[in-house]
Amino acid sequence: MPPTLYILYNADGSLLGKLHYGYRKLTAPKDKPACSACDITHGGLHLDETAGWKEAKAEISKSGDMEVKQLHRDEMTKEVRSFVEEKQVQFAVVLLEEPKGSFKVVMDNQELTLCGGDAQLFVAKLREKGVLSSTSSSL
Repeated sequence: MPPTLYILYNADGSLLGKLHYGYRKLTAPKDKPACSACDITHGGLHLDETAGWKEAKAEISKSGDMEVKQLHRDEMTKEVRSFVEEKQVQFAVVLLEEPKGSFKVVMDNQELTLCGGDAQLFVAKLREKGVLSSTSSSL
């Protein structure tokens, strides 16, 4: 089983959750986004993933030989939820699940915020952290 990179959003996937996120997005200060992961993958309030994120996700899958899963707070698996609760992880966050089923935080909300919604910068940070190989990127 290959490693899995989890992008956990600071939002719920339900209709009410999306409406609540939209309100928070419109009223949040720029330095404290409603969901820094949403900014990277969807460009904020868009329902579809950005072209830049689709390219970045393909590069992550290829370079890290890993699966990428994007989950809202209300969509987490029992194992992910258990880790998040035990470690008191704050959203948005990126977790790495190793083949043996152990989890670790790869990027916290502050680091995601510093990406400024830039999917290429996100991939570069994953490379810096050794999550992805440092070979040249196709981005």
